Amino acid sequence: MTYETVPSEAELVAMLERMLLIRAFDSMLPDLYTRGLVRGSTHAAIGQEAVAVGACSALRADDYITSTHRGHGHVIAKGGDVKRMMAELFGRVDGYCRGKGGSMHIADFSIGMLGANGIVGGGFGLAAGAALAIQVRAADQIALCFFGEGAINQGAFHEVANIAAIWKLPLILLCENNHFAMSARVSTMTSIKDLARRADAYGFPGRTVDGMDAVTVRAAVAEAAARARSGEGPSLLVATCYRFAGHFSGDLMQYRRTDEASPWHERDPIRVLADRLSDAGALDAAALRKLQEDAEGAVSEAVAFAEASPLPEPAEAWADVFTS
Repeated sequence: MTYETVPSEAELVAMLERMLLIRAFDSMLPDLYTRGLVRGSTHAAIGQEAVAVGACSALRADDYITSTHRGHGHVIAKGGDVKRMMAELFGRVDGYCRGKGGSMHIADFSIGMLGANGIVGGGFGLAAGAALAIQVRAADQIALCFFGEGAINQGAFHEVANIAAIWKLPLILLCENNHFAMSARVSTMTSIKDLARRADAYGFPGRTVDGMDAVTVRAAVAEAAARARSGEGPSLLVATCYRFAGHFSGDLMQYRRTDEASPWHERDPIRVLADRLSDAGALDAAALRKLQEDAEGAVSEAVAFAEASPLPEPAEAWADVFTS
């Protein structure tokens, strides 16, 4: 695949399929939570699908990513199995972590997904470590760290940005600025409006991109990836997007104005990409409906798979559990 050129129509359709699958998966969560089927909290990324899919479509299969507590989309975008994901949310043995990690700790090393993380900013060190390992092995890979705008104020961000710049690590720091850290607005937490300027202090490029447009995100990540692979070091990308749903299932979003989401819904990332394909004559309404139905069907199959999977045996409670 060549990322310096405009993606082919087939690639765009594949990106749309992945975004629809993410939307279908996360849209199912409130119902599953209400029915008591999901173990623990879940955090949907509805409205942010373009960031996950745009970024991962610009990566190679052997590149690494680290994720956040809001990580289902990242797993799916990197090629994760929604059946194993759903089984993990149900706390079943066929889940990615044998039912012991839950929604916020899904990992699949076989696809380069080094793990979602329940700790805000917890992926910074993991991604930097992966980037350092790549450099030590003289491999032609990169590591990409997804994180939210709330995490950009964590000390770990500054430590990793500094050492990555000094050592020129093949690392992309990708901030998903969805405007809310739980219920706090970014303007109340960060002293500057342009979050990408944080890169200035460490001497590497920082750029703000339209996080509602998967093609724009893809192009920005492709450029940063090429820079990293050539030994020029890290980049910071800030993808401006909007979290359509609450912080977690059950969040009533009383901290939002009733009218503020309307302009963002008009630029729904799925609509943006579907319209691009429609304008090119590559997708009509019937084909889009079929893609949506296929995504919803895949998630329904994942729920059935999870319900059929057994619960872990109590005697295995401490198996596969690691701590320091």
